[in-house]
Amino acid sequence: MDRNALIFAVGTLAASALLLMRDPAFVDGLVVSTVAFSALWLLSLALRNASIVDVFWGLGFVVVGTYYLTALSTPPTARLWLVISLVTLWGLRLSIHIGMRNAGAGEDFRYRKWRDEAGADFWWVSFFKVFLMQAVVLWVVSSPVKLAQGGGAPSDWSVLDLVALTMWIIGFLFEVLSDWQLARFKKDPANAGQVMRSGLWSLSRHPNYFGEALLWWGIGMLAFPIGGWHSFLGPLLITFLLIKVSGVAMLDAALEERRIGYADYIRSTPSFLPLGSARRLWQRRTTSGM
Repeated sequence: MDRNALIFAVGTLAASALLLMRDPAFVDGLVVSTVAFSALWLLSLALRNASIVDVFWGLGFVVVGTYYLTALSTPPTARLWLVISLVTLWGLRLSIHIGMRNAGAGEDFRYRKWRDEAGADFWWVSFFKVFLMQAVVLWVVSSPVKLAQGGGAPSDWSVLDLVALTMWIIGFLFEVLSDWQLARFKKDPANAGQVMRSGLWSLSRHPNYFGEALLWWGIGMLAFPIGGWHSFLGPLLITFLLIKVSGVAMLDAALEERRIGYADYIRSTPSFLPLGSARRLWQRRTTSGM
């Protein structure tokens, strides 16, 4: 296990403990998430395809969020309805997108690599390494949904709520538009083996991951007036995951080996924050100054 994976594992355990200390009822959400991903694991064994976990990722948030909504002993607040609506819109869109993208494509290279490494043991290794791990991570990341409901909710919306909603909208648009732009790029046979460098992908190597992280920070800020600082445990975890573990770090390493020109793309374009234009301007000024 490398350093970032170790930090992520420790951070996940710490966040889990903090949530359970805040409200023991959080364990119910963990049970729902674990049961859902366990059923998905059984299906993956029948299909011999662990990639279905990626399709379920967004839908899993809808499942857990719906459970929190139906398990309430008090009427849902307007804040909770807003948070669940935003999470549901994001989750359904993401699952549909990944499902359409993966249709007929076979198992993702990450899971094929783990399957080859584990050999005959992959059937049970995948439960812990893929499905149970994602069940726990999803449960932590979805925690702002539960935290958005509680006593002492502010009666009026504030400037902070407007900022939070704006962050969610910007993040959602980044994710949707970058996915759409990349899908169009890949459909053109002339682009086979090429690196996507236009549109939002000229500003960041992973604008879709930036959008996903930003919208979760917006969700965390919407839950903050009720949930307090615990509302940011989920956004912190998903951001670290996307940048250091299974997102930017993993894909950059794989694409640098498989895609001609990707090394140059790494040098010229920021990995996460969409600051490509500012970076190129700075590089030109630095070069001209020399």
